[in-house]
Amino acid sequence: MVSLVKPGAKLLRVDGPVIETARLILRPWRASDIPDNTRMLSDPETARFITPDRKPVTSDINGWRNAAVISGHWALYGFGMFAVEEKSSGRYVGRVGPWYPPGWPGFEVGWGIARECRGQGYAVEAARAAIDFVFANFTLDRIIHCIDPANAASQGVARRLGAENEGEGKLGEDTVDIWVTLRSRWRRDAP
Repeated sequence: MVSLVKPGAKLLRVDGPVIETARLILRPWRASDIPDNTRMLSDPETARFITPDRKPVTSDINGWRNAAVISGHWALYGFGMFAVEEKSSGRYVGRVGPWYPPGWPGFEVGWGIARECRGQGYAVEAARAAIDFVFANFTLDRIIHCIDPANAASQGVARRLGAENEGEGKLGEDTVDIWVTLRSRWRRDAP
């Protein structure tokens, strides 16, 4: 629990942009997102593809650490993965957006959607909005998507975004496929 703040105290607030799509809101992280993000990462099939050690997050502190890293990316670089919520219900859908920590193979737009929210097109909808955000705010000509070769669902998202698989790359010790979205070929309404 965070101590009560004295009146007039000046604390850092990360006020990133808010992006609305037809069904989703991509926004800065809130402390209230941590339990939902932790629950998402506790699912073994989700963790297999998006946690650094490929293992489920099984403790509140490790869930907090994961959210702190993502929200800290915003504080350090001015951009990062958005928390994604469903407009109609306010429910946490997952996290989607730009990601470029040290040692990463390129400037990425990644996605992680909670199991109960999959199969509804949310990853594609949110990733399109995030790619639009990146191309509108950065001078990049290419965005990568690091996808485990066994992650057929994310490969499908990448294809629907119009990305192409450029082959293998490394994330630490892991081998991933590097999918690429090029500015010159970007169409927001790609199939």
